[in-house]
Amino acid sequence: MAKKVLVTSTVPSTIAAFNMESIRILQEMGYEVHVAANFSGENTERTERFKAQLTQRAISFFQVDFSRNPVKVGEHIVAYRQMKGVIDKGCYDLIHCHTPICAALTRLAASNARKRGTKVFYTAHGFHFYNGAPLANWLLYYPVERLLARKTDVLITINREDYERAQTFKAGRVEYVPGVGIDIRKFQQSQTNRAEKRRELGLKPENFTLLSVGELIPRKNHMIVLKALGQLKKRNQLHGVTYLVCGAGALEGELKQKAEALGISECVRFLGFRDDISDICNCADLFVFMSLQEGLPVALMEAMACRLPVICSDIRGNHDLIQNGKNGELVEQKPEAIAEAIEKLRLDASLRERYAQEAARTIQRFDLSLVNEEMERLYTSETYKFSGGGACSI
Repeated sequence: MAKKVLVTSTVPSTIAAFNMESIRILQEMGYEVHVAANFSGENTERTERFKAQLTQRAISFFQVDFSRNPVKVGEHIVAYRQMKGVIDKGCYDLIHCHTPICAALTRLAASNARKRGTKVFYTAHGFHFYNGAPLANWLLYYPVERLLARKTDVLITINREDYERAQTFKAGRVEYVPGVGIDIRKFQQSQTNRAEKRRELGLKPENFTLLSVGELIPRKNHMIVLKALGQLKKRNQLHGVTYLVCGAGALEGELKQKAEALGISECVRFLGFRDDISDICNCADLFVFMSLQEGLPVALMEAMACRLPVICSDIRGNHDLIQNGKNGELVEQKPEAIAEAIEKLRLDASLRERYAQEAARTIQRFDLSLVNEEMERLYTSETYKFSGGGACSI
C-alpha cells in the first residue's frame, strides 16, 4: 500500500500559499496526500479554485471546522473531534500540521496514532510569543507550544529567534528551515517592461514609487506608513511620491479614510489582491514593510529577489533577512522615523542601488531549491522512513 500523509492548516489559503511545494515533494516520494482545513471560512471563489487544484492533483481534502479564535473552546472541541475522526480513519504514516490552533488540535488528535507509529511534523511559521510580544501571547501560546512539543516528532522553525527558543522544548527534533522559500529566478528574470507596467498602473516617469505588500489587517501595520506620508506632506516632501498597497482585508475602508483625513489620498493607491507581485516589484523604487509580527516574510523576500531596496520594521523574521545599513534599513516603528528613511532613500539613488545589490545576494540563501532540499532531507531521514500501509491498529 502507498504511504499516506495528512497536511493540516486552520485555513486552506495557508496550504495554497506555503505548502504546495512540500506536497509536491511528498507526492514524488510516493505518498498519497490528504489535506484537512476549514474550507468554509474564506473567500468562496479562491477556495473553490483551490479545491479544484487539489482534485486535479489527486489530493483528497476534508472539512474541519477550525476556528482562529483561541478562546472559542466549544468550537475547538468540535474541531478536535472532527480531526480525530479523520486521523483515526486515515491510517497515516505522517501528519504535517501548520498554524498554531490547527497544529495544537492536530497533535492532540494524533496522540493514539503516534503510539501506533505515525510521525507528526509541525512547522511553526512564527511563534506568537517572541521578543516584544504582548504578555497575553506569552501566557496563552507559550505553555501550549511547550507542552505539545512533546507530541511532536519534528518541530520545524523558520527564523533564528524561534529556533533558539524551541531548543528548550521537548520535541523529538528541532530543525531550522529558512522559510517556505521563493523561486528567485522567477523574480530576477522577470520579463516585465518597467515603463509599460508603470503606465498600466498610472505612474508617471517622474513618480518615486513606494510599495507595500500584505493583507490589510492590523498586524501588517499599513496605517503607520500612511502616517509617515502625512509627515512628508507636512514637510512639503511628498511631491512626486506614489504609494502602492497590494493586498485585501478588513481594514481597507479604515485605511482609505485615514488617507483622506491626512490629505494624501491622491498619492495612495490600494490595488487589492494581486497575482502579479513580481511585475509590480520590478516597477517600484522602494519597498516599505512595517509589519508588527512576522515569522519569515515572503513579501519581503520577494522584494529583495526583485532587487528592490527595502526599509522595514526592526522585528523578528526581518532580522533574518535585513542587516541594517548593509542591504536595507531596519526602522523604528514611528511615523517620523519612517518618513526620514523614505526621504533619505528617495534622494540617494546610489544608496538604493547598493542596498538592492546586497539584498539580491542575501536572498540567495532562501531560494526555493534549497528549502526543498531541506524538506526532502527531513522527510527521507532514516528516522522517518516508513514501510507504508498506514499506522492503524490491527
